[in-house]
Amino acid sequence: METPMFKIGDFSKLSQVSSKALRYYDDIGLLKPAHVDRFTGYRYYTVDQLPRLNRIVALKELGFALDQIAQLLADDISVEQLQGMLLLKQAEIERHIESEQQRLRRVQARLQQITRENTAPVYDVITKHIEEIAIASIREHIPDYTHVGHLFNALFDYLGEQHIVTSGPPFVRYHDGEYREEDPDVEAGIALEGAGEDTERILFSRLSAMTVATTIHTGHYDTLFLAYGALLEWIEANNYEMHIPNREMYLRGPARNRNPQDYVTEVQIPIRKRTILSK
Repeated sequence: METPMFKIGDFSKLSQVSSKALRYYDDIGLLKPAHVDRFTGYRYYTVDQLPRLNRIVALKELGFALDQIAQLLADDISVEQLQGMLLLKQAEIERHIESEQQRLRRVQARLQQITRENTAPVYDVITKHIEEIAIASIREHIPDYTHVGHLFNALFDYLGEQHIVTSGPPFVRYHDGEYREEDPDVEAGIALEGAGEDTERILFSRLSAMTVATTIHTGHYDTLFLAYGALLEWIEANNYEMHIPNREMYLRGPARNRNPQDYVTEVQIPIRKRTILSK
């Protein structure tokens, strides 16, 4: 049975690739028509050419130049290799989308912040004394703040294996003196009812008593800077000075199907009264 032939326009519809692109692929030898009518010059294609065309499109989506695609196809790249390359590209795009979504949330929060200027404060700031507590924690330099979850995963896995009972919400302490876009010094921890033995990664210690200025933030972690802004304004207005490390207590965090707008975080900054030097 003779293989059906499609005119370039019909093949364009079938493949979702423009006729202009198909003509160009023909001109550079990347995808030649199955037949060209010598009298009319019409190009004809077959369904058997779709796999090669799909590979061309897939590699083009990966960012390869057409001459590179020609070389890859000449080297007969396997289906498994192409799948692996596409999976890597998919992960890269997903990271980019998440990064842009984070940027959008921050922009929206800044707009809300500007809109609310010169109005009543959204955050209620109080001071409280925190007693000394026993904790288990992991302190490491991580690539960026989004990797905090990996620290918690390792911490909770170990505590679960050792049947160590916790007694409070998880928290993070930030040990850098400034915001760092890369390689921040972060400690992920949780309060315990008892104690345990240190490992190479997990430390058991006691968190000293302290006085903190604190406020509650409801919403996505990307907008926590609003709570920090309210705390810093309050600290300045009430003649306090702050100290590191500040702490975020995750009272209600990520869970299955939970909307990030429902997260509840307590932000704590250690403080003490500013010393006023007499002249």
